Amino acid sequence: MFSKQRLYEGENLTDFRELIERYHERYAQKTAFRFKKSPKDTQIISISYEDFYQDIRSLATSLLELGLRKKRIAIIAPNRYEWCTSYLAITASDIVVVPFDKALPENELIQLLERSKADAIFFDHQYLSIFTRSDFPKSLPLQNLICMDPLSKEEKETLSDYQVHSYQDLIQNGKMSLERGSTEYDSVSIDPDQMSIMLFTSGTTSISKAVMLSQHNICADIYALSQMAKVTQEDTFLSFLPLHHTFESSCTFLYGSSCGITIAFCDGIRYAAQNLKEYEVTGFVCVPLMLEAIYKKIQKGIEEQKKTKLIHFARKLSRFLLFFHIDIRRKLFKQILDQLGGKLRILIAGGAPMNPEVIDGYLSFGINLLQGYGLTETSPVLAGENDQYKRLGSVGFPLPGIEIAIDNPDPETGVGEIKAKGPTIMLGYYKNEEATKSALRDGWFYTGDLGYIDQDDFLFVTGRKKDVIVLKNGKNIYPEELEILINQLPFVEESFVFGQKQEDDDYKLYAEIVYSEKTMQELYPNLKVEEYEDFIWKEVKEKVNHTMPAYKAIRKVLITTEPLIKTTTQKVKRHEELKKVEKQFKL
Repeated sequence: MFSKQRLYEGENLTDFRELIERYHERYAQKTAFRFKKSPKDTQIISISYEDFYQDIRSLATSLLELGLRKKRIAIIAPNRYEWCTSYLAITASDIVVVPFDKALPENELIQLLERSKADAIFFDHQYLSIFTRSDFPKSLPLQNLICMDPLSKEEKETLSDYQVHSYQDLIQNGKMSLERGSTEYDSVSIDPDQMSIMLFTSGTTSISKAVMLSQHNICADIYALSQMAKVTQEDTFLSFLPLHHTFESSCTFLYGSSCGITIAFCDGIRYAAQNLKEYEVTGFVCVPLMLEAIYKKIQKGIEEQKKTKLIHFARKLSRFLLFFHIDIRRKLFKQILDQLGGKLRILIAGGAPMNPEVIDGYLSFGINLLQGYGLTETSPVLAGENDQYKRLGSVGFPLPGIEIAIDNPDPETGVGEIKAKGPTIMLGYYKNEEATKSALRDGWFYTGDLGYIDQDDFLFVTGRKKDVIVLKNGKNIYPEELEILINQLPFVEESFVFGQKQEDDDYKLYAEIVYSEKTMQELYPNLKVEEYEDFIWKEVKEKVNHTMPAYKAIRKVLITTEPLIKTTTQKVKRHEELKKVEKQFKL
């Protein structure tokens, strides 16, 4: 396969225990984590890989002494050091980890605790009230509550129905046991092919599926990633996507730590720019929406300083010099790079289609932007770019060990459902045989995504199969492609394209546009608010509709300043958004 020529030398991992030993054997004195207790703190806490290693062993020893081996333990918390220690202590102890979305409503968390049959849960203090609710079911297997923060005597008394533990106490107890010669941890062996991680897909509880992943699945993905992206001990990655999601946990946390990087926890989106500077961040994993927002801000600054022509010339010059292997981009665009902390060199994006203009923009500044593609069910990365091989608009090529094909491709466009096979594919959906049989067929995992593969093995994703709009003439409309074009308009923050069935049974294309009131006022001060809709509609007709075939044209715009409904990883919940739009605009 052509893509095999594009790989770095990788290193295989058998299971998470082998990964944990790497922390001790290779990176002991290296800083593993940097963070602050609160955004307003000036003190940055640093934790070495050796301390991380010892904390994992100590916590794991305590969990084993509590008799939790072969059980299931949930985690719910924002991104923090204790999340990472808990995750690896659980999985290294032959216990199944069940990471929960930190934004779960209380009633959904209770339902997922019931569905997962978790025997214990690690939680951030902010979730304490859930377990003291009068309607919290006593019939759950849940017996052990482990708070990542100190609990007062009064708080412990409200949880008298459970065995309540402090994270710190478990660490200390485990350390003492190890000092006394405990071999509980060392005696554990892992079956890397058994379920070790249970992950609930995003969506409402009634339709969310529990994905079963093994340590072999995740380790295979780490091994494949190590052959794709050059990440070293010199890198510091900012972690702000939620760790419960495989994209962040596999790429930043597990793959990153396997390379000895430093992981810095973001204090929140509003502090991201500050964190990039104070932690001297060299890279991060994110979703396109965030990168596009940052890029728009950079472009706006360039325009305000009246440097558009200068930057355009600088880009042409740098591209010309690159042809001769002379790279002056980081010197040429130092002022722009300084806004991003000055050290940023690599961005890994996935989760949604990305505007090619934005990709090209980051690359032109000297930032290596790598796109990837995958799903929770695939551990998660199936395809990606590396430092040398990219193709604008694609999500890269299949990772080593992964086979990707297109099912039932369209004769004209080559577009069909993306399917994959390889060691990263899930074991199945927990207690959902019907969904498992639907997704796993003849050795292939059917992703539910549509796309095509070009002659050089690059994969292009056009949208979700369930979201495609099929017109009466047989033409397919992929909403994400139109949204990328609409989002290029300077006043647009995000957009949502959908079809509404008409009396003739054909579809009329609508676009809900979330505009920035501030940008509108700055760019068009003479416009009144009541004139915005007509103006935006005119811009869509001229800048979007005129660039595409008539059958793809947007027929009506709906404008709002209210953000789209999204998951914690910033994916639009299209079904929920459509229900909201139909109700709000009385469609």
